[in-house]
Amino acid sequence: MASTAVSSHLNALHSKHAGLESRLRDEMARPVPDTAMIQSLKKQKLRLKEEIAAH
Repeated sequence: MASTAVSSHLNALHSKHAGLESRLRDEMARPVPDTAMIQSLKKQKLRLKEEIAAH
């Protein structure tokens, strides 16, 4: 039961990570990217990656 919860949590983290990656690509593709937004997205992505690695 606990491993199912962990697996579900990891799947959610991976989904969030993929969503951030998509938003980051979209922002970088804009003619004038918002550097503050890019920095924020990268930080969020890194936090998720670290949380995923901790499991």
